[in-house]
Amino acid sequence: MANALKRLGARAGDRIGTLAWNDYRHFELYYATSCSGLVCHTINPRLFAEQIAYIVNHAEDRWLFIDPAFVPLLESLASQLTSVKGFVILTDQAHMPATGLPNMYCYETLLSEEGAEFEWPQLDENSAAALCYTSGTTGNPKGVLFSHRAMVLHTYGVLLPGAFAMQEGEAVLPVVPMFHVNAWSLPYAAPVMGAKLVLPGPKMGCGETLCTLIREEGVNVAAGVPTVWLALQKYLRETGLQIPSLNRVIVGGAACPWSIMQEFEERHGVYTHHAWGMTEMSPLGTFNARVPDSLPAKEAEKRRLKQGRAVFGVEMRIVDDTGRELPRDGVAYGALQVRGPWVCESYYKVECKAEESALTEDGWFDTGDVASIDPDGYLGITDRTKDVIKSGGEWISSIELENLAVAMDGVQEAAVIGVAHHKWDERPLLLVVPSPDAELEPQRILAGFHGKVASWWIPDDCLLVEEIPHTATGKISKKDLRTQLADYRWPQAEPA
Repeated sequence: MANALKRLGARAGDRIGTLAWNDYRHFELYYATSCSGLVCHTINPRLFAEQIAYIVNHAEDRWLFIDPAFVPLLESLASQLTSVKGFVILTDQAHMPATGLPNMYCYETLLSEEGAEFEWPQLDENSAAALCYTSGTTGNPKGVLFSHRAMVLHTYGVLLPGAFAMQEGEAVLPVVPMFHVNAWSLPYAAPVMGAKLVLPGPKMGCGETLCTLIREEGVNVAAGVPTVWLALQKYLRETGLQIPSLNRVIVGGAACPWSIMQEFEERHGVYTHHAWGMTEMSPLGTFNARVPDSLPAKEAEKRRLKQGRAVFGVEMRIVDDTGRELPRDGVAYGALQVRGPWVCESYYKVECKAEESALTEDGWFDTGDVASIDPDGYLGITDRTKDVIKSGGEWISSIELENLAVAMDGVQEAAVIGVAHHKWDERPLLLVVPSPDAELEPQRILAGFHGKVASWWIPDDCLLVEEIPHTATGKISKKDLRTQLADYRWPQAEPA
């Protein structure tokens, strides 16, 4: 593939865009691009078409490698993509779709015309290796350019015994997409250790597909957002099947409900690890390793629901509105800031704009999360800064309320947002997707919070809904929820 890219005229530093699933051709591109001095630019195909066009043009991608499923999308955008020289369809000649895309090639045909030897260049460790864009929840998406040095150091961090701890001979299933922060570095980490990669293709959200892959390929480690594990667990319950090879699951992207952890452990002997990070961190920041068996059950549950401790190489702190560092007592919470050798220093193409600087004056990256850090160094994400609910001058964690709601019988998914209130500025509103065949009553759900949180934390209303919107990376979209409920009015003047 590196030979093919060279023949296509790709030059050192060129951005090569991909719109692809977790499959072997995408994996080949990861290495053919970065190792030959090009920049592998993975693009999230679930974004809005306008965002994809913006990202391709902002990155100035020279070639786009696309899965056949995305050909219609690219046909609608092709005339807007000013820097793109041509398109490569990720398939063989027998499965090439009929398309009018200009300067189009078949991936396998390109490969068949090239030799298997390539003179790999010696690269500066600080040169660019990969490019990812944030999902753009506010304004246009921002690009994060990863150097070879940052990605190698990050891979070391991922592989530490207190983190993913993969071993030679293990089978690893990255359900997190390869277009989402390089699948949390698993396409790099697994080969480093000599582990097998099991790639789920486009059906990464299908419980049956995941179950089949785990059973047939002997998967030991799997990683993804909470929603994919809900789908897998639902399929396992319905079929009665077991997944004996799987011993640990790594969850990131959103807070993992305790109910997922319990079901994995009690029914399948699978241990669930929380992890936390973000695009600007390459992405790993913290990892929640196994808690000691000697820890009392309630204390173990409380600790496991946290996002874990900083992996070696990452520093973190919480600060108040004035930038003053707050104590690590597990009580104080403030804006979470991080720094380290794989943390973003500036966004792509905005290095010279002071107002767009990614770092504070003293060199810390402001994550946009509100969090606490306990005396043992465990991070507890309270909320995103823009999602935290401020009621009567006090903060309420929507994440904690969502975790409690999902733990209730008959609740498949839950989301909490702050809605304007005439007296308290904001009050929490709970939205619940019932499990199939479950008969839920809003007031009984709200009653389930009593004794578990302060009374003034309990949402003032609960709405039963068929679905909750998600972002392109599988997280609950609070932004879309707030838009959908812009006209919502509280059923009573005073909170219960």
